[in-house]
Parts: sequence; C-alpha cells; structure tokens
Amino acid sequence: MPDLILASASPRRAELLQQIGLDFQVQPADIDETPASSETPEHYVERLAREKALSIARQHPEKLVLGSDTSVIHYEEILGKPESTEQAVSMLQALSGSTHQVLTAVALAKGAECWSRVVTTDVTFRELEAAEISAYVASGEPMDKAGSYGIQGLGGIFVSAIKGSYSAVVGLPLQETAALLAQAGHSVIQSWPSTKESQR
Repeated sequence: MPDLILASASPRRAELLQQIGLDFQVQPADIDETPASSETPEHYVERLAREKALSIARQHPEKLVLGSDTSVIHYEEILGKPESTEQAVSMLQALSGSTHQVLTAVALAKGAECWSRVVTTDVTFRELEAAEISAYVASGEPMDKAGSYGIQGLGGIFVSAIKGSYSAVVGLPLQETAALLAQAGHSVIQSWPSTKESQR
C-alpha cells in the first residue's frame, strides 16, 4: 500500500481507517467551511471533502489523500458543530423524537485528481428527557460533533433506529472509502495480515 494521508484531525475517522487495516499519516486540512449561498447539503459536504483532500494532495502529489466531511441535516437545515452549550441543547431538543439525515462525503485525491462519494443515512432519536440532554451536554461529548452527538459514544443511547451506513454516521463510510481506494488501484485487502496457514 502506498503512503496514505488522512486530511482530518478526527480521531473517529482515524480509528475507522485503522479498523480496516490501513497504515496512514494524519495531516489535517485547514479550509473555510462556510456554506455557500443556496448550496445544498449534499453539495456542501462533498465540496468540503474534496477541498480537504486536494489541499493536502497539492503538498504531497505522490501520495493518496483522504478527505471527509459529515453534516447532520434536520428539516433541510445543516446542523454543524455547536458553538456553545446552549446551541448544543437546542440541537438535541430539535432532534428529540424525530428522524434526521447524516450526510457524509469521502474524497480520495492524488495530485490534481479527485474522486468522491456522498452517503446519506437516516437516524431516528427517541424522545429525550431534559435531564438527559443536560447531562449529555455537561459531559462535553457533543461539543466537537456535527449535530451535537456522537453515535459511537454516550449519545448512542439516544438512537432508536438507523437506516444506512453506521460508519458514515461515525465519520467515514467504510464501504465507499474502500471502493475509492480500489478504484485508484490500491485495494484495502492488500494491507490485511495473513496467517502462515493461509499462505501455504
């Protein structure tokens, strides 16, 4: 497997790449994440994923670079990372007892070339009690996460149903990521270990 760079500071994305056996470097991309006027959520997450990947790929044209972006969409509104505890509470109150969409884009760049996919997952929250929301926000977990929750953490107890990719909700759609790497000629399975028995 050639050198791979993850253009993200997200520990969750790094853990997902490690889960599928990949070796990689981490070099977060610093880009403007302001939504453009009249930009659809799908275009927004895909644009950011591509910009992240390409910004690092320009610095390392010989390496493969993965960029990703995740947004929570509730009634067509993009819910990003909360800027305050009050905003986190407000987001969780809005998500309580309803279904929202998690859009995650993944982009793979090499030099000036870039390929990308967007994955949509439906996530349903049960009705949340005020005390639960307060305790969750007080834990600090929601403050660096789109939509103010992490499905892989304490916030997992709020989810009553999920339709689509679980790993995409965590931050990186593994099926699509593996497909992009294979498309670039670098199958994930090449990096998997094999036992002596299987090598005979």
